[in-house]
Amino acid sequence: MQFNLADLYESVADVVPGRTAMVTGDRRLTYAELDDRANRLAHHLAGTGVGPGDRVGIQLVNGTEYIECMLACFKIRAVPVNVNYRYVAAELRYLYEDADLSGLVYHGRFGPAVVDVGSALSECRVVLQIADGTEPTGQGADYESVLAASDGERRFGPRSTDDLYCAYSGGTTGMPKGVLWRHEDIFFAAMGGGDPFSLGDVISTPDELPGRVLPTGIVTLAIPPFMHASGHWLAFSNLFGGGTVVTVPGGRFDPTEVWRLVDVEGVNALVVVGDAMARPLVALLRAAPGRYDLSSLMAVGSGGAALSPSTREQLAEVLPGRIVADLFGSLETWQIGGEAPSDDPSGAPRLRVDERTDVLDDRLETVAPGSTTIGRLARAGHIPIGHLGDPGITASTFVEARGRRWALPGDLATVGEDGTITVLGRGTLSINTMGEEVFADEVEAAVKGHPDVVDAVVVGVHDDNFGERVVAVVQARAGRTVDVTVLRSFCRDRLTGYKIPRQVVTVAEMVRSPSGKPDYPWARRTATTAAVRGNL
Repeated sequence: MQFNLADLYESVADVVPGRTAMVTGDRRLTYAELDDRANRLAHHLAGTGVGPGDRVGIQLVNGTEYIECMLACFKIRAVPVNVNYRYVAAELRYLYEDADLSGLVYHGRFGPAVVDVGSALSECRVVLQIADGTEPTGQGADYESVLAASDGERRFGPRSTDDLYCAYSGGTTGMPKGVLWRHEDIFFAAMGGGDPFSLGDVISTPDELPGRVLPTGIVTLAIPPFMHASGHWLAFSNLFGGGTVVTVPGGRFDPTEVWRLVDVEGVNALVVVGDAMARPLVALLRAAPGRYDLSSLMAVGSGGAALSPSTREQLAEVLPGRIVADLFGSLETWQIGGEAPSDDPSGAPRLRVDERTDVLDDRLETVAPGSTTIGRLARAGHIPIGHLGDPGITASTFVEARGRRWALPGDLATVGEDGTITVLGRGTLSINTMGEEVFADEVEAAVKGHPDVVDAVVVGVHDDNFGERVVAVVQARAGRTVDVTVLRSFCRDRLTGYKIPRQVVTVAEMVRSPSGKPDYPWARRTATTAAVRGNL
């Protein structure tokens, strides 16, 4: 057996074939049933000519079919590609063509979008449509009919630890890009490495994995869409430990359904994406205390977007005794770690310099501890091969320093005297005002701490005098209004003067991606439009 994702899953399925692997609505699949459905799809894909290295788009909401498609691709050494189902025609066409898809599987509700850019699929060998109650478009064969007519036995050739895994960014700060990993690297970097508790006790050989399967598997509820990589990283981490993955039916974030599933399915671990998901969950528990039995829940984690300090405090209040953690990472590094500082339990997670984590300056030298130098966060060890079809970005993101290969995901950071790393935020999201650099993450955390604010995104808007001025786009809590003067005064106790938002734009509803990440281009357009209209 290799460190190959298909090999690894099959080894677990052979140990616990009758254990429940996935739950979506009324469908409950055991490990053996999930394996059988993936085998059937894999044989169909192979029969159409899809093979090693070919890329297959997955344009689906959360459900068993998403993981079936990923496993099917891995089984025949093809590469599944996560497609953002909210993309408009231009974005969708770009991704189809950039990924050079050989196949596509999509839910019927996305049929009109698929038809609109059908010419971008002209080279596709196979298109499959999953019925979801919407009117079929006629684009592609019926998924369930294909599985019923196919072979459920494994009967596949040998695979490699070097087979490819691809994850596309959400495109919230630019056009999406695909990041390529070897199976072995993504297994250890993002899928637990054989440690069901993700505490670093990883396996050293593939044959050890079946012995790590827990007597009673962990039940996780994956709220982030699987088209957002952290969602299926969570799923596979749990499946490799013999756990059960529960998803919210229909692909919509519904706080009521989330807590109902925690109750009836006995969920142990819940993963959200930042405040956008955590705050509505907190609000529901406050509005209906005692409605749900949450005794099974042990941990709440946030991946893809950090929780603000105020939200972490609120989660700890409504879920006493549970672990609340941010899972810091990116597509280029995945989970690096991070602990809240002892003097500020609700503060942003801090990293520490070690053999795989560092902060490098512009000369790719280690930033001196205790200096004020702002460098770039760097990660070595299990990291990606590069960006799909973009040698330029690959060369600037993955660099050689001190005889090792490092990933530079774009986060800027400083190093304290004790080797503690403070991550400031993405350089691409920094705001230059009066010659000073302001990081959106820090200001957003302060603004969202105000009791009248339920959500906030901070951007820079052009200013003739300051270069850029800091603008907060905020959504008020239900039944409240945001007083700009009061909000600025609130921030003054938490931020240096030049970081305080000079203007505030209030919106009825914040626009975010399905994964919960901020849509910064939208926020910047909103702030700029308000400035032009004199509404700031």
